[in-house]
Amino acid sequence: MTATPEEFRAAADLHTPLGQPGSGRVRYAAAMYFHRKGCLSTEALEVYRICSPRDAEDPLQLLNQRGVADDLPRQSLPDRDRALRALLGAIDRYLAGLSGPGVAETRAGLAAFGGGPVRPEPGGTNAVVAAHLDAAVDALCGQDPALAAAIRAAAPHLNWMTYDSYPPDEIGAAFLIGHAYSSLIGEGAIPADDFDLGLFLIAPDLLYRDHAHPAPELYAPLTGPHGWRFAPDAPLVLKPAHEPVWNTPGVPHLTKVGPLPFLCIYCWTRDVNQPARIVPAGDWDMLERMRIEC
Repeated sequence: MTATPEEFRAAADLHTPLGQPGSGRVRYAAAMYFHRKGCLSTEALEVYRICSPRDAEDPLQLLNQRGVADDLPRQSLPDRDRALRALLGAIDRYLAGLSGPGVAETRAGLAAFGGGPVRPEPGGTNAVVAAHLDAAVDALCGQDPALAAAIRAAAPHLNWMTYDSYPPDEIGAAFLIGHAYSSLIGEGAIPADDFDLGLFLIAPDLLYRDHAHPAPELYAPLTGPHGWRFAPDAPLVLKPAHEPVWNTPGVPHLTKVGPLPFLCIYCWTRDVNQPARIVPAGDWDMLERMRIEC
C-alpha cells in the first residue's frame, strides 16, 4: 500500500538528524503518530518519550537495550527518501528562524508540497559539487550543525544540474561550468505545479552576472560574505551568511561569490516555468577579476 503524505512526513520526522534543536520532541511526536495508528508499540513509544528532551541522543540505542528496536513502524522510509525528508525538515526549521520578505511564502509552499513521494534518481557525479560542496558544508557546520549534517547526508541522493536557459556568451564561460543546483520540490524530487525549492552552489570568486526573471525568488545564503547588487552597474553590497535576499519579479540582481563557495537555499514561489534573462552591465570584466576579502 502507498504511504500517505502524512506517513511520509512522520517517517521523516522519526529520523530527524540528531543534535538539531527540538529534534527529540519532533521524533517523539512522530512516534506518537505511529503509536496511534497501531504501528509502534507502547514500549517503543516510551523510549521516544524518554529521549524527547535529549536532542543529541539516538533513541535506537535505548530501543536496542530494551529489545524493542524491531517495533519500529514498517512505514520507515528507504535511506534516500529518509535523507531527503530530513533535509526538507531541516530547511523548514532553518527558515523558521529567519525573517523578511518571502520567508513565509517559501515555508507555506514547502508545507503544501512536502509530503509527496520522492521521484527522480541522482543524475551522476557533478564536478562543481565534488570540488566545492564539502568546503561550503564545513563552513556551515560551525553555525548550524544540524542543517549541515542533513545536507551532507542528502547530497549523494540529489540530482545536481546546470541552469541551461542562459545563452553561453551572455552568462559567461566561468559561471556556466562553475555552478550547480538541485531542486527538492518542483522539477526535482517532489512534483509541484508552480513552486521550486532546492540548493544552489557556485564556485568561489565567480560572478553570477546581472539577471532577472518573472519568478519571485528567495535566497537564504548558508555561506558568506558575498557581494550583491540589485541594478546594473550599481556598487556591490557585502552580505553575510544567513541574511536572506528576496528578489522581486523582474528586478535585476547580481551575486559576486566570496572566497568560500556560495551555498544557499533558493525558492521560486511562482512563475517557475518562465526563464531568467541576462541584463547587460558595463563592469562585468572588473567584477570577474575582483576578489572579496573576508
